[in-house]
Amino acid sequence: MDARRQIQDIGTAVSSDFVKNRSILSFEEYTQLFLSAPAQQLRNAAMYLVDAIDHFGHEQVPHPTGTIRRFKVFDPTPEEPDVRVAGQEEVQNAIYRLLGNFVRAAQINKLILLHGPNGSAKSSLVESLKRGLELYSQTPQGAQYTFNWIFPSDKLVKGAIGFGGKEGGGSSGGLLSFAHLEAEDIEVRIANPLREHPLLLIPLKERKKLIQDALGVKAEAIVPAVLLEGQLSHKSKKIFDALLAAYAGDYLKVLRHVQVERFYYSRRYLAGIASIEPQMSVDASYNQVTADRTQANLPLSLHSTVLFEPHGALVNANRGLIEYADLLKRPLEAFKYLLGFCETGEVPLEHFTLQLDEVLIASSNEKHLAAFKELPDFASFKGRIELVRVPYLRRWKVEREIYDAQVNARTVGRHVAPHASSVAAMWATLTRLKKPLPDRYPPETRGLVERLTPIEKLRLFQDGEGPDRLTLQQQKELKKLLPLLYEESDSWPNYEGRSGASAREIKTALFNAAQSTDHDSLHPLAVLKELTALVRDKSVYEFLQQEIVDGFHDHAEFVRVVEEQYLDWTDREVRESMGLVSEGQYEELFERYVQTVSAWVKGERVTNRHTGQPEKPDEGRLSEFEGFVMPKGDDPKEFRKGLISNVGAWRIDNPEGAVEYRRIFPDLFKRLSDHFYDERKRTLRINAENTLKYLGDERSSLSAKEQLQVKQTLEQMTTKYGHTEASARDAIVFLMKKRYA
Repeated sequence: MDARRQIQDIGTAVSSDFVKNRSILSFEEYTQLFLSAPAQQLRNAAMYLVDAIDHFGHEQVPHPTGTIRRFKVFDPTPEEPDVRVAGQEEVQNAIYRLLGNFVRAAQINKLILLHGPNGSAKSSLVESLKRGLELYSQTPQGAQYTFNWIFPSDKLVKGAIGFGGKEGGGSSGGLLSFAHLEAEDIEVRIANPLREHPLLLIPLKERKKLIQDALGVKAEAIVPAVLLEGQLSHKSKKIFDALLAAYAGDYLKVLRHVQVERFYYSRRYLAGIASIEPQMSVDASYNQVTADRTQANLPLSLHSTVLFEPHGALVNANRGLIEYADLLKRPLEAFKYLLGFCETGEVPLEHFTLQLDEVLIASSNEKHLAAFKELPDFASFKGRIELVRVPYLRRWKVEREIYDAQVNARTVGRHVAPHASSVAAMWATLTRLKKPLPDRYPPETRGLVERLTPIEKLRLFQDGEGPDRLTLQQQKELKKLLPLLYEESDSWPNYEGRSGASAREIKTALFNAAQSTDHDSLHPLAVLKELTALVRDKSVYEFLQQEIVDGFHDHAEFVRVVEEQYLDWTDREVRESMGLVSEGQYEELFERYVQTVSAWVKGERVTNRHTGQPEKPDEGRLSEFEGFVMPKGDDPKEFRKGLISNVGAWRIDNPEGAVEYRRIFPDLFKRLSDHFYDERKRTLRINAENTLKYLGDERSSLSAKEQLQVKQTLEQMTTKYGHTEASARDAIVFLMKKRYA
């Protein structure tokens, strides 16, 4: 390959992007851009962040309280596929509502404080917003502009005032500008660390008229206060005044020195985004520009002007977002300036006042927040802070998404066996649940609530699945209470999701399990072993010290509960892999039963599959099928009517496509599966023993037919469920030991 050609192609592409993105403009060119799309340029930091969130879109996702809006800015992107906020849709919507309040108020007047236990995704939520700002700023609709000051070289001209007096720069429609000068023709370029908005260069009275004229019929549109009433920074104002005086009040000549530049938000380069860790230092400061020898070539008219350049995290985040990580770990005096800053957007320094436009988001754990509320100063902060609770997740499949994204074959360096992350996620979620208080529910349902076990509550939260021990009617009643159960503790100081195992601790357990020498992969059995070890260490983990209440907070027992669930999963996979009963057979049997019940309810006849003749529904076959799927104690007639009613309700919500009986009746399908399992238990045990012989040293003792059956089983275990032969063997050995010994 030709290196020169490659470099030339790259250079052409970069130059093309630079021009296409309108990276450098004169002030006149920017004004024309503003007039063509005023709403896009009239945005403060909150408006811009809302637009960035909206740019990625949203979708409705299932939730224990119904459906809820999830913003896609918190989902993975091609650039960062491993970054995702699992769940926390309530928090996402709370942040979005608060930003909307800032937009309607036309100013950012409060700090958003995310509070919750350690490891509940507070930082991940903010990180996703930062990433969203970065990506949105690279789009045409996300273009943001600031300005620099340009002073041409003496090689162009020599003016009495010490900088270009000759029309040497580019021209745009008659207003000459130095914005597009070549680098060798520029003597000094004074950058703008605050990334101030170019419209601030227009005096207040004229600026308001320009904005009103640009909006026209949209004059009712919200214009942020920072653009209607804001002023230039100290440094820009000094330069502006010096130029205006040097040019005897000729404003157009001052604008020749303005170079409007597009900027992009960046976490790495601290452009419009900053994060402040707990520290004692001040978050903003400044240095004197004229004391810097690199600025020795400033125009003569500015030599007598003292210029101060601000710097620090607050400056870096201007027009964007600033995060105060673990805010309340800092001494109160270190962030007391937020009292005024939150309300006015101004920070007083020794020689001038900084006027800033940025969204303030902080985080804190519950202990520090509780201590902060006890301080006398909290009363002053209360009106300037919006509290947003970020609890641990309480749906185990959502919790599993965290581990699937961060603990995988790439990160652990070996195969990840099926259910390794599920075992961990289920246990972690169980540790966070609280026993519900029956007195808060209607008298007729208190018994149902009181008898809920942790695993039953977990399944109810996850899939709305009622306990198998209940009748169909009782399950319906319990499912109606799901929103109340989920939100029961929202007003409690010690709310559900405040304590329990954090995702960080579980990830550590998973990484430790991945190093097990007993397995060739990250295996669920190794995870269970790590969880057992974790439970023993009560001196380190505070949640392990909780009092056991009717099975809740019994973390050692939860390991056994999760182990049983793992055995259920493995048992079902082995059965399916051996071809004893396929999922298709379950579907066919159930569909045939529903069709017969439908005819029974309507008083219609059904066609006999063998004779082709219409006949009454066979009550005997219906009762036989109901014997192993209907909850004990249910009335068959009411059970059948309820079944058809549920199918009808599902069809209203899903008018297209085939009826998905497995989704409507997961509990009935489980009973159906268990029934066939009991009937074929002996066959299953023999096949499992043959599989172990095949994987061990006794392959020759198996017949050709038996070996073929084992090969087909292993092929299903690997291709359909993701096992290796070794992980399948470990799973089957454990299953045989626990259930078929």
